[in-house]
Amino acid sequence: MSEIPQPSRRFAANMRRLRRVAGISQEELAFRSALHRTQISLLENGRRMPRVHTLVCLAGALGVTPNDLLDGITWEPIVAIGGGLVVTSPENEDGQ
Repeated sequence: MSEIPQPSRRFAANMRRLRRVAGISQEELAFRSALHRTQISLLENGRRMPRVHTLVCLAGALGVTPNDLLDGITWEPIVAIGGGLVVTSPENEDGQ
């Protein structure tokens, strides 16, 4: 099986954490966001990245901003390649 890309893993971790903070199940999040529970599972396991509409629905259902779900996912241009996604982590921000 192939490795899950960094942005997907980071989004999944953010979503899982925020859902747990809200104290709701995947099924309840699916109901509140009008999404299928399978889609919630795929997102939380890093197998999918949401479209903008889905991101907004999830944020509303969790009572957070879309930025909260995207925390740590940034884009920085890479001159030699032309561009790419960069995922930061708390360890990198502290210089460790």
